[in-house]
Amino acid sequence: MMIFMDCCSSSTMPRLLSFSNHKIFHFRRSIVPLRSIPLNQHFPRTMISYSSPLSSPITAAMPTEASATVIDGKSVAKDIRDEITTEISRMKDEIGVVPGLAVILVGDRKDSATYVRNKQKACEAVGINSYEVRLPEESTEQEVLKHISNFNDDPSVHGILIQLPLPSHMNEQNVLNAVCIEKDVDGFHPLNIGRLAMRGREPLFVPCTPKGCIELLHRYGVEIKGKRAVVIGRSNIVGMPAALLLQREDATISIVHSRTKNPEEITREADIIISAVGQPNMVRGSWIKPGAVIIDVGINPVKDDTSRRGYRLVGDVCYDEACKIASAITPVPGGVGPMTIAMLLSNTLTSAKRIHNFK
Repeated sequence: MMIFMDCCSSSTMPRLLSFSNHKIFHFRRSIVPLRSIPLNQHFPRTMISYSSPLSSPITAAMPTEASATVIDGKSVAKDIRDEITTEISRMKDEIGVVPGLAVILVGDRKDSATYVRNKQKACEAVGINSYEVRLPEESTEQEVLKHISNFNDDPSVHGILIQLPLPSHMNEQNVLNAVCIEKDVDGFHPLNIGRLAMRGREPLFVPCTPKGCIELLHRYGVEIKGKRAVVIGRSNIVGMPAALLLQREDATISIVHSRTKNPEEITREADIIISAVGQPNMVRGSWIKPGAVIIDVGINPVKDDTSRRGYRLVGDVCYDEACKIASAITPVPGGVGPMTIAMLLSNTLTSAKRIHNFK
């Protein structure tokens, strides 16, 4: 039986499971490169303007041994951060405004604290002001809502992020819904998701990880229009919004989930695969159509006695098999992971520009 798990977003947490054979504990993604070959076409980008920084477009010819282009998320994320830095500098010079991102952290989970610290460092690196509220585990939901209200009303704050998971005594939905939609840089507000799902409507923000997946396809010149795309996983955080984004790009979408019959057959028809289920090496070479493009959102530690840490990180897709069949693939780590924080910074900049009507 296949077990599907949600993969994490910029504010979600890892799930820890015990080791033994295929039992795993699940972190968030971050991603090793191989070598490059090319895809076709140029697409409208989701980011600010730039000149295409990466290799020539990728072809979908039958690959040979380890012939897949490595979609280098680390490199793309650096380019995006550089673009954001330039825009923030221009904004500060022209209208004297610096974007601000507020993070609310409840409890003392070390992994949550690490993620918040990484976001703060990323903000500092591009010139975004960072605000943080740390509350003890036993804080009431009302206290969290009060801080959200304060940030909603603070003109120096352009984005609000609630670090998940929240303590079990809090209603996560109530807390997330309290964030002002104009500052919902994580893109989780139901109005943002609703607009994403509707033709002719535009969300104010798109969830960071799915946005990063589509941005990688754009920057590597992958043609989406008219292609068959399979999204493996249907979480509110990654799978569902990724499918909606692909549909907006005129792909024909199938979603594979824990109740899907014959997932291998469905996936093998895909020109584009986005996998976000948190199961190590679940997608084998036999699942992949020759020349397909693969975006692997999963990051799964698996036991490895040869590693100093006792484990190594792998994706949902068996990389060693896929890189001989696909035309392009994201590595794990170094693919989708770096893009999530880059998209969070991008959304924060977009919010500040919108609020201050800065073009």
